[in-house]
Amino acid sequence: MRRLPLLAATAAALALTVAAVASAAAADAPAPEAVVSHYADVAQAMYEDSVTTARTLQMAVGDLLDAPSDATLAAARTAWIAARVPYQQTEGLRFGNALVDAWEGKVNAWPLDEGLIDYVDGGTYGQVSEENPLYALNVVASTKLRVGPDEIDATTITADLITGLQEAQEVEANVSIGYHAVEFLLWGQDLNGTGPGAGNRPATDFDIANCTGGNCERRRAYLTVATQLLVDDLQDMAQQWGPDGAARKDVIAKGPEGGLATILTGIGSLSYGELAGERMKLGLILHDPEEEHDCFSDNTHNSHYYDQAGMVALYTGTYTRVDGSKLEGPSLAAYATAKAPEAATRVEQAMADTTAKMTVMKETADSGKMAYDQMIGPDNAEANKIVDDIVTALVAQTRAVEGLVSALGLTISVEGSDSLDNPTAVGAN
Repeated sequence: MRRLPLLAATAAALALTVAAVASAAAADAPAPEAVVSHYADVAQAMYEDSVTTARTLQMAVGDLLDAPSDATLAAARTAWIAARVPYQQTEGLRFGNALVDAWEGKVNAWPLDEGLIDYVDGGTYGQVSEENPLYALNVVASTKLRVGPDEIDATTITADLITGLQEAQEVEANVSIGYHAVEFLLWGQDLNGTGPGAGNRPATDFDIANCTGGNCERRRAYLTVATQLLVDDLQDMAQQWGPDGAARKDVIAKGPEGGLATILTGIGSLSYGELAGERMKLGLILHDPEEEHDCFSDNTHNSHYYDQAGMVALYTGTYTRVDGSKLEGPSLAAYATAKAPEAATRVEQAMADTTAKMTVMKETADSGKMAYDQMIGPDNAEANKIVDDIVTALVAQTRAVEGLVSALGLTISVEGSDSLDNPTAVGAN
């Protein structure tokens, strides 16, 4: 399968992006209206690329189901990993854009109780959970489902069926759709804990003639429907950022100052509460592989890395598309450099430092030396430091963003995290 250009992008090139944009900024600041409009253009491009790569994933899934084999399964997994690259870069659009936050759970909710979807290893997973009555529902194996007082006909696995199970009974771990549902179906459980190795579902789990795991026809149906839903949901968000889309209209309607504050809210909140806190520090505190974002595929290092790449792109207004072309335009970096140069320099330096720390993590995992779940494992001080260094850099990046907010006379609210703000309480739970 063709490797997407961004997957091969060097960390050095990403680290230089902020500095290049800042040094090229003219003495006159771009109009804030132009900055906000270009921000919407970048958002649209990111989601369009997410649709493109999801459709490539869908084709690879079709090839897998047409001819299940180790090769077609590996190709589908590669396509899933590639599909994460543009999507993860959109996460800096969250928090400041209400429409994105309301929608995001459809495609990227995690962690999930995988027993809801398919078979699991009973010895490690267990059969019941006090928190989740649907912990081991196993849609793939069941033509009738009991959800609270209701019995649901699941003879045919449809979009309505699995969408209706998303966060069923108000349990967030009931994730039935999105990237991570597809990930689980392609990889299966990762039973290696904090040791080496990802999920290892056999291709024969999709082979009707040589079926393993049982219910191969239903598993194939679930994967087909979930992948189509992913494409459809991403397409919807790409349209929301188009010329007549609600997300674009919403951010422009906030006015110049409100639009700039929205950009900085997304970067600050993703840096601090979401990424540094809930996705990274929490895993370090608990040393728990279940707290890694892409836990079945061992792709978490890439998800974190491209979160940072997306924040850099939204700040600099420079986004590298999956076809290798660059989208550039009036940027917050240029505006900040002209209006608040000292604060802008601190953001530039913080982003470069965070990217450098992310690069250490990414190269460690890409080299095969150690996956992310091993890095957060117990009794691994050297690897723990790789992750903790990123957490420290992300917190500093947030503080630099807050300094820029103040220097520009704006107001934002940054998402918090108990993992950062009250870690003793988290460790006691």
